[in-house]
Amino acid sequence: MMDYFDKFLVAPDSKVDLGKVDPDFKDKHESHKSALPEIQAYSEKLGELQHLMYAENKRSLLICLQGRDAAGKDGTINHVLGAVNPQGCTVTGFKVPSKEEAAHDFLWRCHKAVPAKGQFAIFNRSHYEDVLVVRVHNLVPKKIWERRFDHINAFEELLHDNDTHILKFFLHISPDEELRRFKERIDDPARQWKISEADYAERPYWDAYTEAFEDALGKCSKKHAPWFVIPANHKWFRNLAISKILCEYLTALDMKYPEPTVNLEDIKKKYHQAEKTESELE
Repeated sequence: MMDYFDKFLVAPDSKVDLGKVDPDFKDKHESHKSALPEIQAYSEKLGELQHLMYAENKRSLLICLQGRDAAGKDGTINHVLGAVNPQGCTVTGFKVPSKEEAAHDFLWRCHKAVPAKGQFAIFNRSHYEDVLVVRVHNLVPKKIWERRFDHINAFEELLHDNDTHILKFFLHISPDEELRRFKERIDDPARQWKISEADYAERPYWDAYTEAFEDALGKCSKKHAPWFVIPANHKWFRNLAISKILCEYLTALDMKYPEPTVNLEDIKKKYHQAEKTESELE
């Protein structure tokens, strides 16, 4: 199979054209059934790697998810969380800032949610909202949101210097696929609560969001905090691609389990003595 890391990676400081990325791409697999064994294998591997990071307790991982409405951020989170121990993972969603959040700098609420050493953290939307929504809807002047690219890059460099590894995924879907998923939500009582007026109200801004996403991806994909554009029309391929990238990246960190903090020989002696005592009492 091709190297998904390089194929979907946004080169640092590049000019991004989302129109050249096929959201229907699914590589060699024709269906979820065909891809399922590979998806399951990477899911199991991801669980092992997260356990290793938790035990090693020397570094952390921040996963940022961005995408249009119905792009599959929640589904991706369910897939990742399904593979890992919830004790070692946090999820934070970033919606319209609260009154308290709006009273601070735009990175304040995100900095509070970054992972501690040994932890995974997933951002459902992220600090990038402040160069996307605010730009498209003219909520702040251009001179402000343009400077935020530099602030974001500095913020992510700070996290990396503190041993937080950052992987950022843009879930790329087509306009028709978004509309189809909206209809699915309308027709499904279990998902009707997810539909809002804003979903349809944002569709006329598709091109404006495309331009905003392209700028953010190109200006903020760095070696220490790369962006990946993931074809996401097929949910199963999205899960396969992201889990494969995560596993390959984490494996390359060459993490090690820590040495025992106790004398194992003493513990073994005590265990065997306890076994012997219990046996004599029977």
